[in-house]
Amino acid sequence: MHSASDHTELTKGEGKMMSSDGLRKTISSPVMPYVGTILGGLLPGELIVIHGSIPDNADRFQVDLQCGSSINPRADVAFHFNPRFKRSGCVVCNTLEGEKWGYEEITYEMPFQKGKSFEIIIMILKDKFQVAVNKKHLLLYNHRIKLERIDTLGIYGNVHIRTIEFVSNEVPYVGKLDTALCPGRTIVIKGEVKKSPKSFAINLKTSDSKDIALHLNPRMQKKVFVRNSYLCDSWGEEEKEIGYFPFSPGMYFELIIFCDAHQFNVALNGVHILEYKHRFKQLEKITLVEIIGDVQLLGVRSW
Repeated sequence: MHSASDHTELTKGEGKMMSSDGLRKTISSPVMPYVGTILGGLLPGELIVIHGSIPDNADRFQVDLQCGSSINPRADVAFHFNPRFKRSGCVVCNTLEGEKWGYEEITYEMPFQKGKSFEIIIMILKDKFQVAVNKKHLLLYNHRIKLERIDTLGIYGNVHIRTIEFVSNEVPYVGKLDTALCPGRTIVIKGEVKKSPKSFAINLKTSDSKDIALHLNPRMQKKVFVRNSYLCDSWGEEEKEIGYFPFSPGMYFELIIFCDAHQFNVALNGVHILEYKHRFKQLEKITLVEIIGDVQLLGVRSW
């Protein structure tokens, strides 16, 4: 059930289709109704930005964050955002679970006008959605279905959509691994180096101390790729050996950190570039990924 226009999101040349700020995946002029996969799911801190306009004869439309795209039985809808234009108008929010609607949360402020264009921003928070329309806060909606289950965006009804943008995590970023680190685990970080970068860093950290088990720090001006650990309140000895410096300004990258029993193996865009022997041995305490510096972050995944 993907519309023809949703292929921009599904192409492999992911780095090429981003706009200049590198954080956005944009779907332009989608065929309506629109049903598209949200690649990589939704994470706290991310935004969905929808630009469109309301036809003069509109009665209602809806934006649904869905768990799949099944029609029969109908997929669960974690967040149903439904502006209705009858009488003075209202926005109804709800959740559909097991083909049954929950209780409606109704906002009687109507920020949409027939014949006018609009911008909807849905901000994904850990425990709720926050919605702003035309730069003005409209409502909060607490999660009733786990965020991890949402993988599809549906837009239906009498509405014109110009663009849908998925805006990914901002840097500095701190994210929790789904489960603690152990041999066999993989972390993938997708990003884009800024146009005139000094340096950036990726840190694997513990949540109960200041320890940094793995510090990956490309320094662009000197073309040095520093690796280190910060243990017991002090930095250890830097490792800098590398065949070539693999980063350049503006480049898209996919960095893979594979945790082995004795070391981290690091690959960049499919090519192995270095290994780093474990200095911090309690791998199960490593639960956080931190990303700082001159990089646009496009996604972090672990399994």
